[in-house]
Amino acid sequence: MSELHAYCLDLGQRAKRAAAELARVTGVQKQQCLRHAERLLGERSAALAEANQLDLAAAPGYGLSDAQVDRLRLTPPRIQAMATALEEVAMLPEPVGEIISCSIRPSGLEVQKVRVPLGVIFFIYESRPNVTCDAASICLKSGNAVILRGGKEAAHSNRAIVEILAEAAAAAGLPGDAIQLVATPDRAAVGELLRMPEYINVVIPRGGEGLIRRVSQEARMPVIKHYAGNCHVYLDRSADADMAERLVVNAKCQRMGVCNAAESLVVHAAVGPALLPRVGRALLDRGVEIRGDERCRQWLPAARPASEADYAAEYLGPIISVKVVDSLDEAIAHINRYGSQHTDAIVTGDLASAREFTARVDSAAVMVNASTRLNDGGEFGLGAEIGISTDKFHARGPCGIHELTSYKYVVYGTGQVRE
Repeated sequence: MSELHAYCLDLGQRAKRAAAELARVTGVQKQQCLRHAERLLGERSAALAEANQLDLAAAPGYGLSDAQVDRLRLTPPRIQAMATALEEVAMLPEPVGEIISCSIRPSGLEVQKVRVPLGVIFFIYESRPNVTCDAASICLKSGNAVILRGGKEAAHSNRAIVEILAEAAAAAGLPGDAIQLVATPDRAAVGELLRMPEYINVVIPRGGEGLIRRVSQEARMPVIKHYAGNCHVYLDRSADADMAERLVVNAKCQRMGVCNAAESLVVHAAVGPALLPRVGRALLDRGVEIRGDERCRQWLPAARPASEADYAAEYLGPIISVKVVDSLDEAIAHINRYGSQHTDAIVTGDLASAREFTARVDSAAVMVNASTRLNDGGEFGLGAEIGISTDKFHARGPCGIHELTSYKYVVYGTGQVRE
């Protein structure tokens, strides 16, 4: 047995034991843990910022893009947002033990469908330290043990956050191994853990498409996947001009390096001459490069020609593709062809168009007159999320505490037997 295999085996075994112990933990203990962690984040924000500075200083050596460095950075508002998310998760209703449904059979049997944790979650994610806090909190709240594998670029930040969470967990009487961080930078550790279905119940990869495909191919346990975020905003023929500009700018520019930022703009030809120059100028003024089709460039000469690859691209930066269409049907067909089933939005004043769009666009979240950036666990009232799934099974969209649970049937009888 290699040293790496032994290390990963120990992680898995400890996590499985912790998951079993979590079954005895009360909802009050979980609340105490998360609130204590919230306080510690505030008290140790300076130390956390110092750890983050070590990661930021090393970022050039890893060849990170500007968007990746932005994801890595922990500013005071982001640390405060982490603390706020912990409080929001703590205040969510206790999911474990919830009776989803109950019925009395003619025989007198009482059949309950009861929510239970998944068990052990292996979470692999990119260099966003705040995700460490979000993921650990919702795993604990939903009664799951978690093994965290963050990017090496955020090693110091992640370690500091996990130390805070572990201290809070111990103070509340939770098992110490409920939250574990893969300490080795050896990438082979991921492969080792993916081959341990006897200890890990589900793996959630959150990062580039290459990572997702590798995990999907190698994992011997179920995978909740999050592929690319090629999100669209469609300006319908009845779109309000002020709303169109505001929503497109927010969807694209509020934070460009995240999965729910808009990468594609689709515009109905009837409003193209009026809306494209206005919306396009707002994007150009914010440093966004526009790549459009022939009609887009006719109405917005500053746009560059778009290629087929542009319409399928997740830029995660200051570029957006533009497609002009002649109908709602054409817009829906374009989105379903090039989109990634993540988040797509329509800006319209026509209720019938809105209903048609929401019924036929095959994405995890479909927004009507709202920014794609709002597809987020916190914005949806989930407290936090461990990712936004583009799967249809077992979870879809933002994955909060309910998406990290399964169920079992609990049956009460009075001595019934089967005849």
